[in-house]
Amino acid sequence: MKKTKTPAPRKAPPSGLPKPVEAALAAYAPPVRAALLKLRKIITGTAAKMDGVGALEETLKWGQPAYLAKGGSTIRIDALKNDPRRVAMYFICTTDLIATFRDLYPDLTYEGNRAILLDTRKKLPEDALRHCISLALTYKSRK
Repeated sequence: MKKTKTPAPRKAPPSGLPKPVEAALAAYAPPVRAALLKLRKIITGTAAKMDGVGALEETLKWGQPAYLAKGGSTIRIDALKNDPRRVAMYFICTTDLIATFRDLYPDLTYEGNRAILLDTRKKLPEDALRHCISLALTYKSRK
């Protein structure tokens, strides 16, 4: 009789996350989850160092971890459904944020006017991401 190998359970992300966000992140494969948690850390760390941003709300929007600040534009993070090696940081497509990011950081990869795409196998461009995040978190207050 052949034994079938039972897949190892996926480890839950670190505590301290809102339960719905924690559950959403736990559903991802480990490399994607690690990349999303790194993006989360960059987003929350950037917000914490910014004057005038206030409390950052962490929630789910459309099933994706989302980050909102008063006076800012929502940032969402997720894996790409058609490419499990990439993750995206989504911005509201009716803003000019992606156009601004393209001007500032032409070497980043974009999806239309709504997302920055990132490869989970490569080092994240943290300085550029922090700048883009800061622009999103202050978007409404600058307009």
